[in-house]
Amino acid sequence: MFAGFISFGRLILGTLRDLTPIILVIAFFQIVVLEQPFPNLETVLGGLLLVMIGLALFIQGLEMGLFPLGESMATAFARKGSLAWLLAFAFALGFGVTVAEPALIAVAGEAASAAVEAGLIAGDEVAHANYAAGLRYTVAVSVGVALVLGVFRIVKGWPIHYFIIGGYLLVSVITGFAPDEIVGIAYDAGGVTTSTVTVPLVAALGVGLASSIRGRNPMIDGFGLIAFASLMPMIFVLIYGMLF
Repeated sequence: MFAGFISFGRLILGTLRDLTPIILVIAFFQIVVLEQPFPNLETVLGGLLLVMIGLALFIQGLEMGLFPLGESMATAFARKGSLAWLLAFAFALGFGVTVAEPALIAVAGEAASAAVEAGLIAGDEVAHANYAAGLRYTVAVSVGVALVLGVFRIVKGWPIHYFIIGGYLLVSVITGFAPDEIVGIAYDAGGVTTSTVTVPLVAALGVGLASSIRGRNPMIDGFGLIAFASLMPMIFVLIYGMLF
């Protein structure tokens, strides 16, 4: 028990070290540049403390649960020898973790609010919710497809750079046909999918799968799934904007 408290204390100190540059930047611009005191300083400090504790707990949870779970399930599916079930698992994992991604939920809500202000959709709650949900599920499906493609690449041993170069060329082409209002959202969608919930499980899936297939190097073949998960949402959201 005592060793556990020491370990958690080290995590807290680690998160404080990681947050220190952000704190210093905000403090500098607030105090030196803007020359204003912090509004509700007690609330800000309390929120900062909660962020530190939350990050420490999150990191501990990843190391105890998500990373081992993702790797063990990938290994089990590889040993099962069924490519169809492995690809189905990859799609379900990509879709599920992306729907639950807090960053995507926030960005989808902001995109819906911006669409209302721009007059692109009606201002009622139903239209707002439908737009945000449509964007979320489009991105979630795209990440599912991305993991299917990435897992299939690992199984076959194909080089990743051909897929990435081809994907970004496709993004460039589609951008020329997509509405201007959706381009920025599509590009941001590629970033929000590589956040707190998605990255650990996706990385664990790739490393676990590459480790369990003979002839695959986890360092070379195991990583790269996150690149697919970042690229594919841009393509899908651009097409979503063209269609809807």
